[in-house]
Amino acid sequence: MRPKNTSKQGDQAELFRSRLDQIVNKEHPLYILANQIDWGIFEEELGALYEENMGRPGLPTRLVVGLQYLKYTYNESDESVVERFIENPYWQYFCGCEYFEHTFPLDPSSLVRWRKRVGPVGMEKLLKETIETARRRKLVGERHFERVNVDTTVQEKAIAFPTDARLYYKMLRRLVGIARQLGIKLRQSYERVSKRALVRQGRYSHAQQMKRARKETKKLKTYLGRVMRDIQRKCAQPDERVQDVLGLAGRIFNQQRQDKGKVYSVHAPEVECIAKGKAHKRYEFGCKVALVSTSRDNWVIGIDALHGNTYDGHTLPESLSQATRITGRKPGEAYVDQGYRGTGSSVEGTTVHLTNRKRTSVSRSLWRWLKRRAAIEPIFGHLKSDNRMNRNHLLGRNGDRINAILSGCGYNMRKLLRAFLWSFFWWLYLGQNPECTDPLST
Repeated sequence: MRPKNTSKQGDQAELFRSRLDQIVNKEHPLYILANQIDWGIFEEELGALYEENMGRPGLPTRLVVGLQYLKYTYNESDESVVERFIENPYWQYFCGCEYFEHTFPLDPSSLVRWRKRVGPVGMEKLLKETIETARRRKLVGERHFERVNVDTTVQEKAIAFPTDARLYYKMLRRLVGIARQLGIKLRQSYERVSKRALVRQGRYSHAQQMKRARKETKKLKTYLGRVMRDIQRKCAQPDERVQDVLGLAGRIFNQQRQDKGKVYSVHAPEVECIAKGKAHKRYEFGCKVALVSTSRDNWVIGIDALHGNTYDGHTLPESLSQATRITGRKPGEAYVDQGYRGTGSSVEGTTVHLTNRKRTSVSRSLWRWLKRRAAIEPIFGHLKSDNRMNRNHLLGRNGDRINAILSGCGYNMRKLLRAFLWSFFWWLYLGQNPECTDPLST
């Protein structure tokens, strides 16, 4: 059932409880931002995802959306954002609570189910609303969307560093678990001997005894093959789930060192190996993320996770179309680095400028905007260190996209909060110096 509409709060107040808007400081950035966001747009557009007159009512949309904003703004997990919600009246007011709450509003797993229900398309609405809020406050205008910077980075997945021995062992345990669920009696599960072989393989590799390490890896592969064939013999008509697990086991068992499209994780088979030429980290395991930011003031107007380890230049049309959907205006000029060579001078009506130009071959204005392209690099650093894009814990390809888009939301939210900090600090200063009327006089 659709959530209840909480945009209209009751006019009758409780006798022995004070409303949150009477307790909190009205100059606080979170209070100002809560009143600037159009929360009703989420209830209108996301309400269609619920069934009418079936089941219990869903959680209030403003509550769940507000928690998602706070999670990626302050770099919290699902569990910690719910725990801090109980302690912080400003967070509760931001999420639409009328009175101070002393109990948990929801289980952290509800945030997982809500993200799965909304999907990446719904998350773009959250990113769009951050830009619309900046528009209403006149922090960003149409001229900001004329020139954009575009680049890609890697969003790593929360997996262990892949080795053949560990993959064989993890896949073996998955197959043994499936056999127990189906009631299949295996000739031998190899659980104890495989664990002993994995430990020995790690110790031999650490001691640089590679011949012995390869011998233990071969044992693990043999154990995996025996269990896989035993299940195939005793389960003549497997269902779709078992077929997927057996297919994944076959890919891991048969893949070679130089193969393409290898499996690097059992629980996240969509992970790709990406080499970005970094000196400190030769390979990264995850997916590419394409980012579009305004050249002026560095607002994130487009961000999405892309699978397939595609060439950067092939991601440019999709990135520009996403920026157009979010801002409602097609960028006029895009500034990119050398990774986008071969895209041409124009893509879908947007002029593309590469940074391989010489100073004497371009005008002074164009040279200034080309130098501004490097401003997108610190955005990647902030997204990874402050907004949870450094290591993605969400499941599947949709989880990669959702985490990337919400990271962009958190980055824009931090920019909005910084914009409101000036009025808050000025309010604090006036409290200590009531006779001062001009902020520039100090």
